[in-house]
Amino acid sequence: MKTNTMKAMIATGYGSGDVLKLTETKIPQAGEEEVLIRVYASSATRADIMMLTGKPYFARLFTGLTKPRHAIPGTGFAGEIVATGSKVTRFKKGDAVFGETTLGFSTNAQYVAVPENGVIQHKPENLSFAEACTWGDGHLTSINFLREIGKVRPGMKVLVNGASGSLGTAAVQIAKYYGATVTGVCSTTNTGLVRSLGADEVIDYTRENFTDTPDTYDLIFDTVGKSSFSRSRKALRKNGVYLSPVMKFSLLLRMIFTSFGKGKKAMFAATGLKSDQELRELLSELLRIHAEGHLQTHIDRQYPLEKLARAHAYVARGHKKGNVIIHSEN
Repeated sequence: MKTNTMKAMIATGYGSGDVLKLTETKIPQAGEEEVLIRVYASSATRADIMMLTGKPYFARLFTGLTKPRHAIPGTGFAGEIVATGSKVTRFKKGDAVFGETTLGFSTNAQYVAVPENGVIQHKPENLSFAEACTWGDGHLTSINFLREIGKVRPGMKVLVNGASGSLGTAAVQIAKYYGATVTGVCSTTNTGLVRSLGADEVIDYTRENFTDTPDTYDLIFDTVGKSSFSRSRKALRKNGVYLSPVMKFSLLLRMIFTSFGKGKKAMFAATGLKSDQELRELLSELLRIHAEGHLQTHIDRQYPLEKLARAHAYVARGHKKGNVIIHSEN
């Protein structure tokens, strides 16, 4: 490396894109059990925006009370290892890798240091850096909600609300892989995309409300949080489950009230709070599904690092198709 500084986006506080500033800062050093990665691609997600705004406020218990504990945003990454700590054994310099820093953030930069035993895996040759950096968002969250929480299995009827987004495009494919009959909900312009991912049925939400169909689904995975357990309840079968990664106080209450006994349930879990080992195991399962040809990554738009605020603004509009990528300059 010719210099000990790098370009990074810094969040000066909580807020919208105007708190993001492109800055020259020191390249992090790899500790004894860490690897230093030259980041070729990172992601911009709805979760990133929520964490940047610091809302819901209780999330600040994990991210920092008055300002982000980690000034550099972003959690998904893909790149090349340029240095390793003295105790690292799983990786070597030159390895192409990808993963997720969870509450460590710091990936919207040219370099990031990651624990060897963190959420990091070798990148397959047939997976581009742009594709790989998104797996910690849509792919990892979806497999956690569908397989670990929803216990998806052959014969289940699964509805994915927001089927054309980052989580939705992954969820449709993952649910199909595990043998479910899948219905995707999206706008008119995205019905072709969702069908191409394997959805058995596609509902155009501008013409039809999926909540009007009684006793139909075993699982409703509301990837965008635009419905609710109350509105979706009628569409669930007797012991059906409503899942959403978008935490709301109303969802928390419903989760508590429905946790007792049998019947229809509301469920939420923060995927990023699982252990690194658990997340690595889920990534390994995703790699297996990908290797078998059942999991592709759809990319909508790509931005240079200095346009991160613009990328966040686009994601916040809620109409992206798949994933939004951030590229770091050399």
